[in-house]
Amino acid sequence: MAGSFAFAREVLRSGAMRQAGADADAGKKDDPSQRSVFFLDGEPHRRRRAAIARFFTPKAISTRYREVMERTTDELLASMRAQGGAMLDRSSFQLAVAVAAEIVGLTQSDQIGMAARIRATLPSGGLRKWGPVGRLVAAATQRYHGLSFFLRDVRPAIAARREKRRDDVISHLLDEGYSDQAILIECMTYAVAGMVTTREFIVMAAWHLFERDALRERFLNGGEDEQFAILEEILRLEPVAAMLHRRAAEETQLAAAGSIAAGSVVAIDIRAANTDEAVTGPCPHMIDPDRARRMKVLGSYMSFGDGNHRCPGAQVAMHETRVFLDRLLRVPGIRLERAPEMRWFDELMSYELRNAKVVCDRS
Repeated sequence: MAGSFAFAREVLRSGAMRQAGADADAGKKDDPSQRSVFFLDGEPHRRRRAAIARFFTPKAISTRYREVMERTTDELLASMRAQGGAMLDRSSFQLAVAVAAEIVGLTQSDQIGMAARIRATLPSGGLRKWGPVGRLVAAATQRYHGLSFFLRDVRPAIAARREKRRDDVISHLLDEGYSDQAILIECMTYAVAGMVTTREFIVMAAWHLFERDALRERFLNGGEDEQFAILEEILRLEPVAAMLHRRAAEETQLAAAGSIAAGSVVAIDIRAANTDEAVTGPCPHMIDPDRARRMKVLGSYMSFGDGNHRCPGAQVAMHETRVFLDRLLRVPGIRLERAPEMRWFDELMSYELRNAKVVCDRS
């Protein structure tokens, strides 16, 4: 198992290492278009990632998705104020659905209903049972193709884009000649994976900020860069899923670990890498928003992965988390009435947070 930061980074960046775990060997290897980008490696992965990169750029976030984040957040908080409270996991999931739907192109159906349908596709145990992306994608394409999510959300979006293209993932896939099933695979990958992981992190970050008065004040009084630094430091300590796996396609020599035999699978412990004092400095388990600046490293460390498979939606997730929490924490009378219930899954070192309730002054 790779626990040091240097070892983990070297494995994740090595061209000789391939995706492993999460049913990475399942699917149609002879046709890359029928496999999620999550499962691809080498040139097919590079081409697929390059083709969709424009949907996750800072420009796309600022000119397109920021408005969706702000509008949806305002709607959610208005509803919360009218009722005097809300469940955090429900609100954060609805926000994540709205943003991912805009990126992917799932905009032809009711988003509240779509959120419920997507929740229904998630197996009990969530991250533990889909590892964290692969098994869910596989299950969705086999079990749910032709059923509710496809029929009511994906298929109407495909039909609308066939009639008129838009600047979204589904339109791009149609231009590339993808089948409906292949489009469903990508919808599950980019939409569901982003929705679920973002939901968990928003609740986790809110929990930290509600329980740490000084950190919350610093967040509310800081500019965007300061807020991002705080969120990334929380994410460094609280990666949503912290066990990644890679298989050596050939015998590989790594400076940090020596020789890795062909076919060997390496488990990468993201939590251990993120608390390696060689790159964090002293007190690695303490939240220190100045850490990344001081150590001159990426603030989230490896919580979004590294190398060719680093999460393409990392900046989208951080922006929607920042927008939501900045506005949530300014609501008059806001407080955490019930802390979330955590379910922990050793296999992936992952967590799920449910039933956190916030209350506030009624509007």
